[in-house]
Amino acid sequence: MKTVQVGLPFPSSQAVDLTAHTRQLTDLAARASIIVLFSLMAVRFAQDFFQTGHLTGLFLLMSETLVVVLTVFRRAASTVDRSVRARTLTMLSTLGPPLLVPGAAVALLPEFWTVAISCAGLCIVIAAKMTLGRSFALLPANRGIVSTGLYKVVRHPIYLGYVITHMAFLVASPTLWNLAALCIADGALLARAVCEERTLALDVKYRNYQERVRWRVVPGLF
Repeated sequence: MKTVQVGLPFPSSQAVDLTAHTRQLTDLAARASIIVLFSLMAVRFAQDFFQTGHLTGLFLLMSETLVVVLTVFRRAASTVDRSVRARTLTMLSTLGPPLLVPGAAVALLPEFWTVAISCAGLCIVIAAKMTLGRSFALLPANRGIVSTGLYKVVRHPIYLGYVITHMAFLVASPTLWNLAALCIADGALLARAVCEERTLALDVKYRNYQERVRWRVVPGLF
């Protein structure tokens, strides 16, 4: 009697190529969507500046523009979290800033203070992104472990800069819409930091880095 061995078939090269092609198309679509959203944001914030002369929104816009630049030129990842949770958190944290409405209410503080706070946040974002370079990513991914510069202070200094610039903008344009948009976006941003670290912690170098740098975003709090 002949024995027939049944096993799971290996994926064909065509199936692998199709999966890779689908991922490439998805990646291109995500990059295009980000560019469109932030282009619309740029137009809205530029119009507000020309109408009011307020600078706070421009600092936020400069911070978010770096997202577009680094997303387009980012380095390929060795490990990427493509789960529904990761995609949802990324979407919520990314969509918040483009939905903000500048100049829609009376500022809670003089513009000098909101500009100063925005400038501080922007400086943190720029310094951290210059250190990170092409290792920047939207979806949680391992594009290389970075532990220099501001990454010696917190593990996600870019997120710290975002939160500071967002707070300054909210003080300058304190509406319920802006509050809701930023609460959702920044809440997702902090959850995204935790999600990212699940992917990064697969690398022993990152686990060693976590032991050296205790705080994720805000020293002493989170």
